[in-house]
Amino acid sequence: MPDYSRLVKAYDIRGEVPVQLDTDIAGKVGALFVRLTGARRIVIARDMRATSPDLAQAFAAGANRAGADVVDAGLGSTDYLYFASGSLDIPGVMITASHNPARDNGIKLCRAGAAPVGEDTGLGEIRAWLAADDIPATAAEPGTTTTRDLLADYADHLNSLVDLTASRRLKAVVDAGNGMAGHTVPAVFADLPVDLVPLFFELDGTFPNHEANPLEPKNLLDLQAKVRASGADIGLAFDGDADRCFFVDERGNAVPPSAIVGLVAARELARRPGSAVVHNVITSAAAAEIIREHGGTPIRSRVGHSYMKAEMAAHDAVFGGEHSGHYYFRDFWRADTGMLTALHVLAALGEQDRPLSELLAAYSRYATSGEINTVVGDIPAKLDEVESAYRRFDGVTTDRLDGLTVDLGAGRWFNLRPSNTEPLLRLNVEARDQAAVDALRDDVLALVRA
Repeated sequence: MPDYSRLVKAYDIRGEVPVQLDTDIAGKVGALFVRLTGARRIVIARDMRATSPDLAQAFAAGANRAGADVVDAGLGSTDYLYFASGSLDIPGVMITASHNPARDNGIKLCRAGAAPVGEDTGLGEIRAWLAADDIPATAAEPGTTTTRDLLADYADHLNSLVDLTASRRLKAVVDAGNGMAGHTVPAVFADLPVDLVPLFFELDGTFPNHEANPLEPKNLLDLQAKVRASGADIGLAFDGDADRCFFVDERGNAVPPSAIVGLVAARELARRPGSAVVHNVITSAAAAEIIREHGGTPIRSRVGHSYMKAEMAAHDAVFGGEHSGHYYFRDFWRADTGMLTALHVLAALGEQDRPLSELLAAYSRYATSGEINTVVGDIPAKLDEVESAYRRFDGVTTDRLDGLTVDLGAGRWFNLRPSNTEPLLRLNVEARDQAAVDALRDDVLALVRA
């Protein structure tokens, strides 16, 4: 029997094909998704992986057997699927393993209006049903599958949300990493004042050039070199399913995602004064400062799209951002979209004459450590030990919103957060300068690794 506890994760279903995930399981999940949502109609899209067409077809067949009609939206990014779910107001399914290796694939689910399905909002039930082999019988009236290409509608919607008509002409290098941005960027950028320099736009789920995970610095090297060589104004890197976007300035330097959170928050608050903006616990403190400076209310969230989207709904937030490169918009059904973020950054850059490095200087105020992972046997005990060690100091505050956050004042803080899938503690440190970051990092790691 498959190990569904490993296959069905906190935010999606993901595993090696066909060892962990195959068409039989995809068909069962299709039927169970219809049971979970009660939907009579759903929409499905898929990425460029070699196994995606068969998994998508099996999922659709399972949903049909359970009595639901399926709109097959074809190839697309994950935010294309969110657009389809939001605009059609029906539950959605994305066949993708995002930035995972080529051997993997997965299933992301959302309810009507792109509302998230996570551990506590449906994935736990699907896991239990799979483990019990409790699969719906074939409906008296099975559904049918029809195809519908929504790419032009997706591009039109995004371009309606950000106006680049006043922008100066920009040169932008875009690294699609052989992922779905190679399909969506040409449609969205077609009429923009942007000279596009494409890198790795050929759809290839074997990722022949580099992993489609821009969070890893090594996967930005090609983009950085091309930006410098071509004299581009900006570089953009998308992950495999193109729901995340990372940026490189005109010097070829990687832009901290927290700076993008601050920049886009300021733009959205200019349109919707007084709104809430959500950020997660490892986003730079500068983001909350900038949100307040622009009249907004910062809301802290746990890391992860289901938590971010829940906080956005609870506070009717205009925008949300994570240091992982996920950005969420009220105008996009509170879903994450790297493409809409890219349009905002292009607009902000094009509306003034400074280079991107100077534009973003006001949004990058602190030094950071990056994420540092440590294998820990007893995670709860270790968090208690670290918290006790730091609470002895005057002026230190702690919280357990997501792992352990310790604020030492004077711009110094750190977060220790358990991995969802491995016996790891993830450390993020921030302070006013790199020397202070290094000192605090070493002190915390000495405790964690003792």
